[in-house]
Amino acid sequence: MEEGPYKYIRDGNGKVSRVIRVGTRKSQLARIQTDSVAETLKELYPDIHLEIVAMSTTGDKILDTALSKIGEKSLFTKELENALERNEVDLVVHSLKDLPTTLPPGFTIGAVLKRENPHDAVVLHPSHAGKTLDTLPENSVIGTSSLRRAAQLKKRFPHLDFKDIRGNLNTRLKKLDEKNDFAAIILAAAGLRRMGWESRISQILEPDDCMYAVGQGALAVEVRARDADILEMVSILHDPDTVLRCIAERAFLRRLEGGCSVPVAVHTQVKDSQLYLTGAVYSLDGSNSLKETMQVSIAVGTQSSEKVDEQVQRVGVTANKIPGSVQDEAEKLGVDLADLLLNKGAKEILTVARQLNDVR
Repeated sequence: MEEGPYKYIRDGNGKVSRVIRVGTRKSQLARIQTDSVAETLKELYPDIHLEIVAMSTTGDKILDTALSKIGEKSLFTKELENALERNEVDLVVHSLKDLPTTLPPGFTIGAVLKRENPHDAVVLHPSHAGKTLDTLPENSVIGTSSLRRAAQLKKRFPHLDFKDIRGNLNTRLKKLDEKNDFAAIILAAAGLRRMGWESRISQILEPDDCMYAVGQGALAVEVRARDADILEMVSILHDPDTVLRCIAERAFLRRLEGGCSVPVAVHTQVKDSQLYLTGAVYSLDGSNSLKETMQVSIAVGTQSSEKVDEQVQRVGVTANKIPGSVQDEAEKLGVDLADLLLNKGAKEILTVARQLNDVR
């Protein structure tokens, strides 16, 4: 039964419960990620009814063009947000790295879940089993749809050749295995692990070889900012360390005005109440780059009972269970690191990268 924008269900005993509709992309990985969030919510709130609503997005449909050429980050999120706006779904599960650093008005990220391994992974063609990027033959072709990965790896492995490969995880692995076009492809380790394909990982790329994308490895739950009850319900899913790391990373990217079409990479860690952020920008061929690290204390101290304003978003994230002052420190860290790189000439590197990408 429908009442206003919400949907309700009556069980055999006449008890009425609200149905929470969860939006997701149709790809197998998106479904696995969404199902895992739904299962967690069901464990925490046994009385709620969840309904999964799967849909295709622009990014799923345009498979013959490099992501960086199509441009904006909302490729995989727009249709889902439209459904959220029209009250067709109540929350949406995304890979955080797909979400722009500025969300459309009326939306917020109500939960950032504990991060899976954020690093990139090398998946080799079966004929190259046992090799690494270092030991692959001269001019071996490596598939990646990411300018960030290509820029870093071209510099680090000049003997290799990098070419675009598009499609969801299943499609890319099929292209690798069934043809001889690629010696290896680079994918996010998190996606491979969630799909149960960990055995295909030949090598995990450490930060010295390849730093990761902002938000990579973390799942985000996007909700309507005005839905206080849904916001409260999903806020229990927040992982504090992941939230702070991702706020810093997103603030860094937003300040740099980087998106899919420029090579920006990060590496963060929380250690001994310190949040460390390393950020870098690259030219398309990796020959020109700037990289710096900064840190800030995120010790909560005595103010842990501090009231958090639920209306305050930090780079699109509402985390009402984490002290606001600590979130502010994380956000400021991202902005300060971006400013440091901008003062050293990051804008010029990114502008040239954007122009070159446009004419590619």
